[in-house]
Amino acid sequence: MTGRRKRLLPRTVRGRAAAAAALAMALVLGVGGSWLYVVLRANLLDTTNGRTELAAREVAAQADAGKLPGLLAAPRSGVDVVLVLDPRGGLVATTRPSAGPLAREIGALRPAEGQDAASRVVPASAATGGDRVDVVVVRASAGAEERYVYALTVLNDVDGATHAIALGLLAGAPPLIALAALIAWAVTGLALRPVTRIRTELAAVTPSGLDRRVPEPAGGDEVALLARTVNATLDRLEQAVGRQRQFVADASHELRNPVAAVRSRLEVALAAPGGPTEASVREALAETARLQRVAADLLLLARLDARTPSAGGEPVDLALLAAEEAARRPATGAQLTVRADAPVPMRGRAGQLERLLANLVDNALRHAAGRVTVGAHLAAGGTEAVLEVADDGPGIPRERREQVFERFVRLDAARDRESGGSGLGLAIAREIALAHGGSLVAGEAEAGGALLVARFPLPPPALADS
Repeated sequence: MTGRRKRLLPRTVRGRAAAAAALAMALVLGVGGSWLYVVLRANLLDTTNGRTELAAREVAAQADAGKLPGLLAAPRSGVDVVLVLDPRGGLVATTRPSAGPLAREIGALRPAEGQDAASRVVPASAATGGDRVDVVVVRASAGAEERYVYALTVLNDVDGATHAIALGLLAGAPPLIALAALIAWAVTGLALRPVTRIRTELAAVTPSGLDRRVPEPAGGDEVALLARTVNATLDRLEQAVGRQRQFVADASHELRNPVAAVRSRLEVALAAPGGPTEASVREALAETARLQRVAADLLLLARLDARTPSAGGEPVDLALLAAEEAARRPATGAQLTVRADAPVPMRGRAGQLERLLANLVDNALRHAAGRVTVGAHLAAGGTEAVLEVADDGPGIPRERREQVFERFVRLDAARDRESGGSGLGLAIAREIALAHGGSLVAGEAEAGGALLVARFPLPPPALADS
């Protein structure tokens, strides 16, 4: 049944708008026309009834004055017949000779007890000449005996007027309904014309033509907002595809170097007299480990890009993570100091947060002159957990502080040096921060070096306790 109803509905927006306008016009005409018909008919009947009653009262006044001739004068304009009957239904006076059958037809109508008048619409009959009539009876007195004065008005004029109104409504309804549907069809077509252009242009967007944009209509209506939203989405899509392509190119470059190194070392080892030496095997193993680290970093980034929803995480203390990270580092190179006066609890994935901190510390140790400081504290009234890593190295230029979080980016251009890293550490750290609903930004430390700050929002205390 539902499928059949769907098939009956127009398939286009223009068709549905036209159908809705036609239905609305039909309802308006139906309800309004019926109301107009009923009100007009009631008004005409009231007017006719009032005129008929007035004619009956004029004759009743004559009866009360004792001046009632047998043949009454013609009634006032619009009233057809006036009869005067006695209590037994006998004809006393009339404006029309041979009114006996008419008197018998209407004689049963009498005013109710305590009232002096009554009215009724009498259906068409032979006595009424085949017409419907409005009858009003007024009680009068002629001496000691009561008289009943009947005034009759044929309702042909009322019926003709109401019939003309009904025909006019029925004849005018189809053109008005069609006009409403046509206007809705035309207006909807004009409104959807920009949508058609947007759809056509959007259909032409291909992987090799992501720079195309849909036309934006002037103004601030819904269609213009739709066009701007589509263009903003295409901007993000183009940027994402561009980053993906750059990522693939950089990943290919990063993986090609260690693979080539492993192959060359193995070829040299195999070609050496007496077979592979321990040193050549160790060098090949080192390159293999580097290759494995790059592959693991790429896999982690792919998982973080998927933004898999977390099931709430587990309790983690950032201050404890900082202390454990410092304890794991060997006491060589730059001095690593931890500043955390109190626990900094939050909920998250402990393994990922450890990786974030390790990447930040690795980056700081790689560039520090002699000191690296790791800090953890609560901020913003206890609504944020903050993790900071600072070094006393050359720092990061202001214009490049956002670029360092891009993948495979090294400010020292050390792509071919092992000490330069793979260029994925800070990118992974930011993705982990984003996955926890936080942020990671670069700034300048007090000592003039680099400062990396990760912030994680915390729920209000009432929600955290619950």
